[in-house]
Amino acid sequence: MTIEALKADSLSDVQHGFFTRKGGVSSGIYEGLNCGVGSNDDAQAVARNRARVAETTGVPPIALVGVHQYHSADVAVIDAPTTERPKADAMVTNQKGIALGILTADCQPVLFADPVAGVIGAAHAGWKGALGGVLSNTVAAMEQLGAKRDNISAAIGPCISQAAYEVGPEFFEDFIAQERSFSRFFANGQEDRMQFDLPSFGLHMLREAGVGSAEWIRHCTYQDAARFYSYRRTTHHKEADYGRLISCIRL
Repeated sequence: MTIEALKADSLSDVQHGFFTRKGGVSSGIYEGLNCGVGSNDDAQAVARNRARVAETTGVPPIALVGVHQYHSADVAVIDAPTTERPKADAMVTNQKGIALGILTADCQPVLFADPVAGVIGAAHAGWKGALGGVLSNTVAAMEQLGAKRDNISAAIGPCISQAAYEVGPEFFEDFIAQERSFSRFFANGQEDRMQFDLPSFGLHMLREAGVGSAEWIRHCTYQDAARFYSYRRTTHHKEADYGRLISCIRL
């Protein structure tokens, strides 16, 4: 089966893709294109999946660069192909031939490009990273490499939607403790539960960072099991582990 990469209109000037789970070699609960080196999937299967993504993106496997993600606001500057994975949740580069690859399974994969300056970025933005500033930090790091904020286009890929993202009152309190107006990203749920709109919050944070354009490509990872892995869906099904989607961008 051919692997599938969703595109964002705003990033049409650069090579990119939000890859679904279709077309990979993993099996069982990981069936499809699991690119998660941190999963318990067979390492050779993951390597073969990542090689397919690299080929589709037009780079050798060593040039598909990733980071050790830990829900931070840290950004790594990548200046050469490497198998090392620095601890960070975003990457930026101005080097041609390097593909930045972010892993997600409900969190937001966000791809950035200033094609005029020749600077790209990629971020993993779950609620913690987004609230902590990973998106604005990515824009600032791109600016350090010569990008201009109003020339940057940013696209949020498949992530969990508000209808599927039930949270408790403590979660809500964390947000309004930082900014009371953040209450608008929550809707009332059952009893004391609320529904959080992660992609709308991501778009808000991108616009606050001053990017020229920002979009969500409008796919929910939780609700479409045939195309996407989902940490929350796996938890609800009491499965032992879950696959990771990859989203890539290169100059």
